[in-house]
Amino acid sequence: MSTELRRLRNYIDGEFRDAADGRTTEVVNPATGEAYATAPLSGQADVDAAMAAAAAAFPAWRDLVPAERQKALLKIADAFEERAEELIAAEVENTGKPIGLTRSEEIPPMVDQIRFFAGAARMLEGRGAGEYMEGLTSFVRREPIGVCAQVAPWNYPMMMAVWKFAPALAAGNTVVLKPSDTTPASTALMADIIGSIVPKGVFNVVCGDRDTGRLMVEHETPAMASITGSVRAGMSVAESASKDLKRVHLELGGKAPVVVFEDTDIPKAVEGISEAGYFNAGQDCTAATRVLVHESVHDEFVSALAKAASEIKTGQPDDEDVMYGPLNNPNQLKQVSGFIERLPAHAKVEAGGHRVGDKGYFYAPTVVSGLKQDDEIIQQEVFGPVITVQAFRDEDQAVEWANGVEYALASSVWTKDHGRAMRMSKKLDFGCVWINTHIPLVAEMPHGGFKKSGYGKDLSGYGFEDYTRIKHVMTSLDM
Repeated sequence: MSTELRRLRNYIDGEFRDAADGRTTEVVNPATGEAYATAPLSGQADVDAAMAAAAAAFPAWRDLVPAERQKALLKIADAFEERAEELIAAEVENTGKPIGLTRSEEIPPMVDQIRFFAGAARMLEGRGAGEYMEGLTSFVRREPIGVCAQVAPWNYPMMMAVWKFAPALAAGNTVVLKPSDTTPASTALMADIIGSIVPKGVFNVVCGDRDTGRLMVEHETPAMASITGSVRAGMSVAESASKDLKRVHLELGGKAPVVVFEDTDIPKAVEGISEAGYFNAGQDCTAATRVLVHESVHDEFVSALAKAASEIKTGQPDDEDVMYGPLNNPNQLKQVSGFIERLPAHAKVEAGGHRVGDKGYFYAPTVVSGLKQDDEIIQQEVFGPVITVQAFRDEDQAVEWANGVEYALASSVWTKDHGRAMRMSKKLDFGCVWINTHIPLVAEMPHGGFKKSGYGKDLSGYGFEDYTRIKHVMTSLDM
């Protein structure tokens, strides 16, 4: 007897709608491998409708005084808290994440981030007015950009949606947001919550696949395209946006180096690094996946990390003992497995290296040692619960290897030597450098990378300013 699938819908101009042509795609729970819902496979007509709604709503939303936009965002934050269990249930169905960790590690920061941007709405600062030419006064206005086309990823569907819509709405923009085609459920619920608070057209959700995202980015209406995703996706967005010179905000892949020096407290470092490497099944562009450890403590570190990995459990969302859930989809399981299957002969799998069970897309916490700098698994993002370990001889080699990848999002240094920590924080070519920790984020500090990790910042006042434009106003004093 078949179970009827739940029907998710787009949210456009204040109402839920099916795709104009009726097309849908099945949504699968990665913890079971079974479909639980259908979502619209949106096309041109749906994107046109959402963009038209956002454009129509923009003037009134832009012209609200910041205090009114702040009130709306604070109401959204309160509503997210009140309906937290519904959001958690939707996100767990989306991703297979552990229920307890989703409750403790995602809802509180999401709510905090929305409240941060609610406050930021009233703190747009600029240079003071001044006379830089005789008889004339100049000042700077910061203004919203307009309609923002935003594409969120599948690794943190709820939180990444917050990182996008909260600064955009706070600054006075309107939004058309597309969730990943594999994780639309929590975004659809967010639309229900946000839509009851903001005017119609201010916040719109269009479900669909890669082609839907392309239609959004190529559409003539948005003034800005923002995406969190792969390097390939970011390059495609940048290329499409270049055709009409849209602003682009890209948060892409990562290959975070974790540099462990010989004076480090090894047990504490292993504890912190394993948590930062395996959390969310390693499906995090800042994950601690590429460890560089001084040769004098290499063997000790590898042994301790392999032991820690062997004690970490993955499994179903309602199991309170699991640290992480499944990989998001069968393609991701194939990608992670492929990296291990293609390891060179000189590599050694110290722990894990295999799928767990035959139901869902679970993969064991894995440690790989004996690797060289030009190995595929060192150079390319795995995006799974896999930590690699290399031995370095001195600080210069550590810097060279740490920076010797195409990504530049996040990194960390583990040492008791303050001078060394400061030198490394200067030399590491990454948007974030943690010292004796890895992965904590706060709303007040910027998150974003360099090189092929993209450009633009999420969170912080810098992230807020990314959703504004600068206008110079000059006035004569003689009138």
